[in-house]
Amino acid sequence: MGDLEMNNHLECLVRSVRDAQRRLGSANGEKRSRILVRLATLLEERESDLLAANQRDLDAAHSSGLEAPLLRRLALTPAKLETLREGVSQLAEQPDPLGRVRRRTELDDGLMLTQVESPLGVLLIIFESRPDAVIQIGSLALRTGNGVLLKGGSEALHSNRALVQCLREAVASEGLPSDAVVGIEGRQAVAELLEFDQLIDLVIPRGSGQLVQRIQSSTRIPVLGHAEGICHLYLDASADPELALRLAVDGKCGYPAACNATETLLVHRHFLPHLPQLGQALEEQGVSLRADEEANSYLPNSQPVSAEDYATEWGDLTLSIRTVGEIGQAIDHTHKYGSAHTDAIVTTDELAAERFLREVDSASVFVNASTRFADGYRYGLGAEVGISTGRIHARGPVGADGLLTTRWLLRGSGQTAADYGPGKRTFKHRALAV
Repeated sequence: MGDLEMNNHLECLVRSVRDAQRRLGSANGEKRSRILVRLATLLEERESDLLAANQRDLDAAHSSGLEAPLLRRLALTPAKLETLREGVSQLAEQPDPLGRVRRRTELDDGLMLTQVESPLGVLLIIFESRPDAVIQIGSLALRTGNGVLLKGGSEALHSNRALVQCLREAVASEGLPSDAVVGIEGRQAVAELLEFDQLIDLVIPRGSGQLVQRIQSSTRIPVLGHAEGICHLYLDASADPELALRLAVDGKCGYPAACNATETLLVHRHFLPHLPQLGQALEEQGVSLRADEEANSYLPNSQPVSAEDYATEWGDLTLSIRTVGEIGQAIDHTHKYGSAHTDAIVTTDELAAERFLREVDSASVFVNASTRFADGYRYGLGAEVGISTGRIHARGPVGADGLLTTRWLLRGSGQTAADYGPGKRTFKHRALAV
């Protein structure tokens, strides 16, 4: 297919998604809930087929030498599919967000203005190696009445195809056009799609910081994404040693390839005597420790750490460690080297906890909880389209609310703008309960 032919094909495809989105977005909430119920059923009925498709991708990835972190993200398991079904079911049970009233204002007698929530429109999702993102993002798009173009990596080709088919069939089961969800394949298509700033409303890249930056520099379409997931766990002077150990192990070892995994451990100098036991627990899980000079004296197997290490999203079983003298130093380090994704403190000091919550300027900030809680499913959002470390529109795990905008609806009784002004009628602008 030539460049012009490809461009025309993709433009027709995106226009079809736009038409389908308008029908989906204007459908009643009960219908979109039934679509999600059907999707959850399809994921259960086709579990063996989905796992078989994923195994084809895994076999090819092993043969090609795909990096270990990407392999872990690529794998679908019965447990992952169960989590996806639970998320879809959560979304199905949530109240319909479309048409939800944000503001009501009586401008004048018989002139009522209402601000309501509505879909963003057409979303382009570009993601690496995560077939579960197809269902997470697709289900959120369906809940919020958005059309979605899903471009996954070639390493998950068979998995993505099978999952996109489930989404399309679920939409069609309620008599709506299946093109509300479309799978995109091939790198050339991405470059073309990023040119359609009049047809696509938002791009959401899910993957490395390099992917996000590349997309942001290649399009005029707004991009919702995150920088690297350089997440910190600060062990305060008063931290409970057992709790600190549990949270450090969970944050680093639970899923080291995730963007919410702990990458740097900040340790108050007074906590250092407890560090050997914590370090041993991490090493037993296969973690390679890189520590500063003070911490290194308590961790005989650790390697020296560098400033570059502190600015690294490891994505594997490697952990940077730095000693600090007080909480302010921990906060300063977090702001200097972190990515404003997720940062946590372990402490029994309420004043320290409140200061950390108040001063750490990250999308998610925790007290006595693992950084791994930064997740749309765990937040009760049903799923997430990604995590945003930007400050406009949405921040942190982005669920259904992050895929909504608003419209203004005015119901009048024949008024004209010329009716108002000096010596004429005046506006009431009376705020009403919603």
